[in-house]
Amino acid sequence: MSQSTLPRETNTRAGIFWMMMTMLMFVCMDTCAKLMVQIYPTMQVVWARYFFQVLILLIVLAPKLTSLVKTASLKFQLLRSMFLLGATLCFFTGLGTVQLAEASSIMYTAPLLVTALAPFILKEKVGFRRWISIVIGFVGAMVIIRPGHGPLGAGAFWILGAATCYAFYQLSTRALSHQDSPLTTLFYSALLGCAIMTAVVPFHFEMPDLWGWFVMFLAGLFGTIGHYCMIQAFTNAEASAVSPYTYSNLIWATLIGFILFGDVPDVWTYVGAIIIIASGLYIMHRENIKSKT
Repeated sequence: MSQSTLPRETNTRAGIFWMMMTMLMFVCMDTCAKLMVQIYPTMQVVWARYFFQVLILLIVLAPKLTSLVKTASLKFQLLRSMFLLGATLCFFTGLGTVQLAEASSIMYTAPLLVTALAPFILKEKVGFRRWISIVIGFVGAMVIIRPGHGPLGAGAFWILGAATCYAFYQLSTRALSHQDSPLTTLFYSALLGCAIMTAVVPFHFEMPDLWGWFVMFLAGLFGTIGHYCMIQAFTNAEASAVSPYTYSNLIWATLIGFILFGDVPDVWTYVGAIIIIASGLYIMHRENIKSKT
């Protein structure tokens, strides 16, 4: 192996590690949320997730705060942050009745939605084979949800709504990727959610005990660390190399869901997840081919 290729391999391995840590942190955040929405109002849990993330960022990034608030596209940052807030609201609502592994599986439809929406929003061309993969992926989602037959109920459709919001969030992130630094984008993502939920939470607030405050703080901490890990993943390696490892969150969600809640997803959850993951990986493969032509 030549000296020129060694750093790239090392960086790719680091990128994969950081992406898997990203997924673990996000599942830990979701776990905290699932614990809390069974006790406290969902709006309060969403507020805590953003409030503590902003608090942590203000402490850690205080020396850079002046430069962080400077953005080339404030309206776009705010719109992107609204999509992330919508995804969080829908996801935390769905977690009240949906297992972690099932929620993670349904969220895998977000990349499929990104591909489906890209021609209309980013004017990107999507070929016939990728459209077929999108359709197959949504068949996988319906296998998990099983409308009218499965036990998931309305919670699954809240998760599907979260996936839709998250797809718009990812599309707006693409559009912003060359305008602002990742830390600026991270700061605005948390700031708007905190501001809106701080205005809403007085109408949906129950005083937590010490344990409740601690778990809500952990939700914000895990969310902050997760976004930091994601920045590191894409800094160390190309997106095409690390994106497939986002599917590792199904492993974390299954393990943590079983340990903490005794949840064992049924076979249809895994069948649907395999269909969605296979569709997503094929779309990534086709996009890689297209980018090289």
